[in-house]
Amino acid sequence: MARGKIQIKRIENATNRQVTFSKRRNGLFKKAQELTVLCDAKVSIIMCSSTGKVHEYVSSSTTTKQLLDECQRRLKIDLWSSQYEKMQENLKNLKEVNINLKKEIRQRLGESLNDLSLKKLSDLEQDVDNCLRIIRERKLRAISGQIVTHKKKVRREEEENRKLRNGFIINAKEEDQHYELVDNEGHYDSVIRFQNGGPGIFALCLQPNEALSSQWMSIHE
Repeated sequence: MARGKIQIKRIENATNRQVTFSKRRNGLFKKAQELTVLCDAKVSIIMCSSTGKVHEYVSSSTTTKQLLDECQRRLKIDLWSSQYEKMQENLKNLKEVNINLKKEIRQRLGESLNDLSLKKLSDLEQDVDNCLRIIRERKLRAISGQIVTHKKKVRREEEENRKLRNGFIINAKEEDQHYELVDNEGHYDSVIRFQNGGPGIFALCLQPNEALSSQWMSIHE
């Protein structure tokens, strides 16, 4: 039974289209390899699929670039001249941008100002003022953040100190019931002392303006 003729048109189904591409690509590469071996030809095939993948076949005796260079020599054309000119133009523009940026940096540092007009000097001054304002705002935010962190640290240390003092009082109660907590008219926060002149220690928590050389003292018989 004769095989039906396939109508050449775009395959709408994406899966079928990809399957057909893979089969025909492999068939084309096989024919190119046969042509290379049978006829000692140099063959290069480059194709891009609808999915964006690049597929290439090139004879083992050459490279794609060598084939393109040979085409230029035989056909007396330059395939790269237009691209080279675009690259040169792009490089020139980038150099000009680089020169202008370096000049602008020097001007912001107070250099190369002699050629600037009054208008440009005013604009530069405004830009510098805006930069200083942004820097100061950022500096203030950083200082505020450090202050908040420091306050949190102080609160943690105060809480830890309170727990230690409470623990000390609890331990003192357990070890000796003959103690009392005395207020001393604001000179000290608190005094723990033992009654009847017995041996022991009492703790002095100083106010910031006290001139004693130590916050903790011990008294023995």
